Amino acid sequence: MRRLLGIALMPFFGLLLITISACLMSYGIALALDEPSLLRKTMIRLSQAMLLLSIFPVSRWLNLKGADLGYAPLSHMLKQFAHGFLLSLLTLLPIFLVLQLLGVHVVDPTKDWVLIGLLKKIVEAFVLAMLIAIVEESVFRGLLLSSLKNDLSVFAAIFVSAIYYAALHFLTTKSTVPASEFNLASAFLLLGEAYTNVFSMKEPTAFLALLAVGLFLGHLRTRNPRNLGLCMGCHAGWVWQIKMSKTLCYVDFNSPYAFLVSHYDGVIGLLVMGWLLLGVLFLRPSFKSHSATVMR
Repeated sequence: MRRLLGIALMPFFGLLLITISACLMSYGIALALDEPSLLRKTMIRLSQAMLLLSIFPVSRWLNLKGADLGYAPLSHMLKQFAHGFLLSLLTLLPIFLVLQLLGVHVVDPTKDWVLIGLLKKIVEAFVLAMLIAIVEESVFRGLLLSSLKNDLSVFAAIFVSAIYYAALHFLTTKSTVPASEFNLASAFLLLGEAYTNVFSMKEPTAFLALLAVGLFLGHLRTRNPRNLGLCMGCHAGWVWQIKMSKTLCYVDFNSPYAFLVSHYDGVIGLLVMGWLLLGVLFLRPSFKSHSATVMR
């Protein structure tokens, strides 16, 4: 049990190292530019970039190739992405339909979109969704899940990676540092606040919904050894739909059914959690975990 707990916590220590490094670098950048207001955003962006770049040295250390991480040849990846995007429509559109019928999501009558403006929003949302999906799936269903399943059962690896996936959505802070209080200690206070937001569980239903998202995508990933493109397409489709919904509609939190969504983004919540967990019941991992000595 102690060994398994150590394996599960290794990614946390890696994350801690990355965020501390990003904190120090962000402070140095803000100090050099004499712009304290840059500190928070720089910390967030650097942490994200370093998390993505960590795939390369960690993969080499663990002796994981592209195929081990779930990457297929480009032509197959594009087909998988398209299939995943279609799956996202099949899985999330019913949620939006229910929320519309219940009056939780309401079309914003103040929006007067011309065709060109709407098309621009559609394209911008799609590009951003695609970038988010590629980064997050490469990290969570690529590197993290692939490394964990070498020492854990497939189900345990999926669960642990899903916890990290859900938790990292709350690893952020909205606080700013006044110029008069700008110093290295204040930078670490921001970092501490970000970690506090993770463990404080201010949005428990959002966390549970994101956990269900991670479980669904993890099971989808493990249906085939080189299935990462499918996860990317599904993830991108979900993000795109959520962004378009927020563009076209508003959330009526006074609705008696508003408990089905969270304040995190007005979409994920108990309804999404229940729907995706139902989907997990129909998914079964098809490739087996194997013991290895690559994690040490």
